[in-house]
Amino acid sequence: MLEYKLKKDKLNVEVYSNNENLGEAAAVSVAEILNQAVSDRGNANLILATGASQFEFLKSLQKQNIEWGKVTVFHLDEYKDLPDTHPASFRKYLKERILTQVKPGKVYLLNGDVEDLETEISNYEELLRNHPIDVACIGIGENGHLAFNDPPVADFNDPKLVKIVELDNDCRMQQYNEGWFESFDDVPKYALSLTIPAIMQCKKISCVVPDERKAKAVFDTINTEISTKCPATILRTHPDTVLYLDKPAASLLDNNSEWLDEGVI
Repeated sequence: MLEYKLKKDKLNVEVYSNNENLGEAAAVSVAEILNQAVSDRGNANLILATGASQFEFLKSLQKQNIEWGKVTVFHLDEYKDLPDTHPASFRKYLKERILTQVKPGKVYLLNGDVEDLETEISNYEELLRNHPIDVACIGIGENGHLAFNDPPVADFNDPKLVKIVELDNDCRMQQYNEGWFESFDDVPKYALSLTIPAIMQCKKISCVVPDERKAKAVFDTINTEISTKCPATILRTHPDTVLYLDKPAASLLDNNSEWLDEGVI
């Protein structure tokens, strides 16, 4: 159930009663975007995120009536030197949670477990240039990151589309706390990630952010200055982004007069 809508700068925000409703709403919207692209030109290009925040969205996305055979799928990031047999591998995650079930026409997954990472990065960048993304399905980290662009490495004017990044301790702690690794020390220090410009050049962005543990990052995304101190603030400049929240994630926004200048719908 939709509770209310808000807007800050160019960013549209929709708040739902729970994670299930949030995931369904985002999935319905993404399906419409993909199907419109297929109708317009015969194919669609999609970026998918991973992590615990995406569980309900991906579950709902599987149920949508989408011509998956005409969809090409990319993803946001992958750990460096982590095999796809590891429980935390994002390639493994996507295969198990959606790709095997819906069988897209083409799938291009970043592989951080190859010897020649520069070639892997170069090839992926070329694929992205040749496949303008219709919709990027992303989330926001507890530290405000987009993909693995943590505050210390985020660059709004990055010349690259994909790069190797060093993960900050807050990001690594989130991965550990979500249960993907047995210890904090097991969380990789480096990953391959799409950059901020790679995300921002997507035609539409669907940003799914449930859970109270994301409430501070959501508040900062909306209220703080647009800067790499909270990389997600850049979403306020994108021409077509919807931030989907559940009530716990939006809990710090309620009655916040600082940004309700465009009203509650």
